[in-house]
Amino acid sequence: MNILRKSILIGFTVLGMAAAQAQDKPAHDAGARKEHMQQKMGDIFAKRQAKLHDLLKLTAQQESAWASYQTAIKPAPMSGPRPERGAFAKLPAPERMAKMLDVSKQRQARMESHLTALTAFYAQLTPEQKAVFDQRAMRGMHGHRGHGGHGGWGHRDS
Repeated sequence: MNILRKSILIGFTVLGMAAAQAQDKPAHDAGARKEHMQQKMGDIFAKRQAKLHDLLKLTAQQESAWASYQTAIKPAPMSGPRPERGAFAKLPAPERMAKMLDVSKQRQARMESHLTALTAFYAQLTPEQKAVFDQRAMRGMHGHRGHGGHGGWGHRDS
């Protein structure tokens, strides 16, 4: 029985030390994780756009419209610290709603800017290119978070 108690005590000690170490680690590399995630998402975006570019088989005259479109839709890096959930939950309901409305307005402004760029680029495409673009360009924009879709309807901005 004495061996069992010692084993349990050693086990709890090891678990406690591991938990303490795990709590210290996120504080040190939260910025690195954010930067890594931004880099990863930027790489995914660039690969998708490169594939779409290849599939569209753009002419030399269409390349400048493509470049303008890409500049306009390039994802902006996450800026500033993310607000704490606890602080947000403590706000009075009208202030929370006002903050949510501000975020919604910012998102809508980005979407309107993207639409302007998309419309200008789309007008430069041939009917065949439009068909490819319609099929490929807006993938992941139907809210299937966790199922391969990123962004779009129902996506939460960070």
